[in-house]
Amino acid sequence: MIEIQSVTKMFAADAAVKEVSLTIERGQIAVVVGTSGSGKTTLLRMINRLIEPTSGAIRIAGRDNRSLPPHELRRGIGYAIQGHGLFPHRTVAENIATVPRLLGWDKLKISRRTDELLALFHLDPATFRDRMPHQLSGGQQQRIGVARALAAGPAVLLMDEPFGALDPIIRAKAQDDLLEIQRRLGTTVVLVTHDMEEAIHLGDKIAVMDQGALLQYDEPQEIIANPATSFVETLLGSSDRAFRLLSLENIEALAESGEAEGPTIAAETSRRDALGELLWSGRAAAPVSKREGIIGRVTRQALIEKAARP
Repeated sequence: MIEIQSVTKMFAADAAVKEVSLTIERGQIAVVVGTSGSGKTTLLRMINRLIEPTSGAIRIAGRDNRSLPPHELRRGIGYAIQGHGLFPHRTVAENIATVPRLLGWDKLKISRRTDELLALFHLDPATFRDRMPHQLSGGQQQRIGVARALAAGPAVLLMDEPFGALDPIIRAKAQDDLLEIQRRLGTTVVLVTHDMEEAIHLGDKIAVMDQGALLQYDEPQEIIANPATSFVETLLGSSDRAFRLLSLENIEALAESGEAEGPTIAAETSRRDALGELLWSGRAAAPVSKREGIIGRVTRQALIEKAARP
């Protein structure tokens, strides 16, 4: 879907991005992670040509992104930033309608799309359609910012630290909302963050950058199990790696026959969260449930063994 080939960006004599190549498949979430100054935001902005590369090429669905005027290219690519970037003098509905209006959609189509997106983000259209941005909470503003980026149904959504200004509880909810909506819409997402925890939670693929260079690009499991450099290992946190691996899979496959007392744990719960629940409650095992009922139990010992031998 997105092919980045040997892309370099020079600012005077300094290379912000150095010969980066990677491919993002259609419908994937690719997360670009790194510290400040690593080149991750510069790389993102070259996809929609907010920054022009010095050399190399970027193709979207096989088409060079330089084949369209920048403003036309950007109308087909959603863009969401930290702090939402909403127009303060426009209502929620007017903000969401920004790109559809530029594309010449009729009023009925815009209204239907606005209500559809509000409902998708669990915001009642009748309640929120006519509110102004200052009347929304931080989490609601961020959701509207993402809804606006998705309004015209772009195949690609770029997100630059979209959840960085949110508190931890709202941030976790916003991340889960993004995963749910991305699965429904099938949008290809490129997301920039400095938070490796967020990258692991959201990414189908993770690109780790440092000083403009791409150090590793792979699935989260592979990056956690086999970090390519000491810098990647430092970003992961060596003491957390086993628990990060546990966060990538749920407990359904570990369900075994046998009895267990106490509250059930849902089969889709991550192995890390299940282990935390057992440690917190002091139980050696817990029943595992799905919609159809109890399917077995998961034991603390099995989870610890998975952490020790992923």
